[in-house]
Amino acid sequence: MPNGNIVVTEERGTRVITLRRPGKKNAITQNMYREMSHAIDTAQNNPDIRCMIITGGSGVFTAGDDIDDFLHADAARPEMLSNGVKFLYSLALNAKPIIAAVDGASIGIGTVMLFHCDYVLASTAATFSAPYIQLGLVPVGAASLLMPNTMGYQRAFAMLVMGRSFTAAEAHAAGFVNSVVSPGHTEVEARKVAREICRLPAEAVATSRKLLRTPPEELTRRIDQEGHLFGDRLKSEEAIAAFNAFANRKKR
Repeated sequence: MPNGNIVVTEERGTRVITLRRPGKKNAITQNMYREMSHAIDTAQNNPDIRCMIITGGSGVFTAGDDIDDFLHADAARPEMLSNGVKFLYSLALNAKPIIAAVDGASIGIGTVMLFHCDYVLASTAATFSAPYIQLGLVPVGAASLLMPNTMGYQRAFAMLVMGRSFTAAEAHAAGFVNSVVSPGHTEVEARKVAREICRLPAEAVATSRKLLRTPPEELTRRIDQEGHLFGDRLKSEEAIAAFNAFANRKKR
């Protein structure tokens, strides 16, 4: 059931998916993954929805996975553990333009999902990182495919292997942010882009988008490959030590 951490609204042919968990910097729980997947999946066969916006509101996009929720997911309920993968599949199989409005920190899956979006707006306060390496893990969400294709191998190496963060200006220069705006203005600008897209011929947009994007089957194949390696890495000494260190910091 919806828990209020994901708010879905519709206006002028656009579905707006808002992460709303400000006390936790919009860290994403398993339930939130499920709600976002539902919002994306149910838009696919709805002709009234021409495009979507994903936003975290003012001041933050998302801190990525909620680590406590991730670690305490009930292993006896595999459907809970797969919600993140289902969300990634929803992004990979989505056929409608997605606009991202990033105002603040975008960490982990928050940055990865941007490479599945079609247009990204960021404020000057935005930062981007995918620090899986610090936890002894590997990239997810077809990041190892999409990031090098979008911004080149060297920049992808810096982010995914070295764990470096990017500013909004660096992200714009790297090609995965379309436009940089003032803080507090990303949603307004995203709605302008959405209206522009909604005025275009829907079938031509869908066909052109399909031609431009990596084929869904290639994305899902890489998602599965990364997921297998991610699962192996979770059992590694490096990952166990990193998660133990995280847990100890939480106790202090």
